[in-house]
Amino acid sequence: MQNTPLVTVVCLCYNHGQFVVETLNSVINQTYPNIELIIVDDCSTDNSVNIIREWLKEHPSIPFIANEKNLGNTTAFNKAFKICNGDYIIDLAADDILMEYCVAMQINQFQNSAYENVGIVYGGLELIDENNHLIGNFFEIYNTNTSGKDNRSGDIYKGLLNMQNNVCSVSSMVKREVYDRFSGYDESLAYEDYDLWIKTARYYNFDFIDTTLVRKRELKTSMTSYRSRRWNKKTWKLGFSTYKILLKALHLNRTKEENRAMLKRIRLETKIAIRTGNVLLALRFVWLEMRIRILLLR
Repeated sequence: MQNTPLVTVVCLCYNHGQFVVETLNSVINQTYPNIELIIVDDCSTDNSVNIIREWLKEHPSIPFIANEKNLGNTTAFNKAFKICNGDYIIDLAADDILMEYCVAMQINQFQNSAYENVGIVYGGLELIDENNHLIGNFFEIYNTNTSGKDNRSGDIYKGLLNMQNNVCSVSSMVKREVYDRFSGYDESLAYEDYDLWIKTARYYNFDFIDTTLVRKRELKTSMTSYRSRRWNKKTWKLGFSTYKILLKALHLNRTKEENRAMLKRIRLETKIAIRTGNVLLALRFVWLEMRIRILLLR
């Protein structure tokens, strides 16, 4: 393996004009020397495109895709993926910030991991608000106390099903062959990360870096803010995507233990569907739970 394989950073922008320059600068200021940056704007309604074009005057060789209509994260990313050349890929939102050592540490972890067949390397991240004020950490940083850390690396498939494990796409570097295997993101989904993690964990190991790699911005318009809104079409769309992801995971499961692991997540999603007013989706999750329980009796 090359010491400095090419890393592609796909920066997805949608109404991130206030933050996009800081994000782009965090990519080009990495200590790692071999990075390809591709910028995609998904038909922003603010001044993002003008700000990006102004920034590109000093970086004219960087490709920029400006969508004429809003395609959503999954399709917008796939457009960039088709033209990227990297052996490793980072999917970066245009309001988040890479620490200057982020890419170098992730490549080093891929090359020196204690695990074979690693598909994703991810790490710690700070949560910040729109004014760059620290909110907290997404993961507990263990430092000297490493109890409980081991379940973040290796085979985390079952842990992703029963919510004992979590990954954050913002701090993830993905081996290109993973995206090649699955032909990029599933464009029928409203969000991409949970689907990618489950499919990847079925066939690859994960490795976690116990260091803050990224500063992730939490805004009122962030996707996570729509998780539990009542009578909201976007919330319902996210919930239905989760249902589709879990249904696909059921076909990936190999053991009764893995089927049983899904029940905790299904019960949570059923409660969220009821709380957000989506009775039809709640019934779908109930049906999925019944299907699993029948499989467990066999």
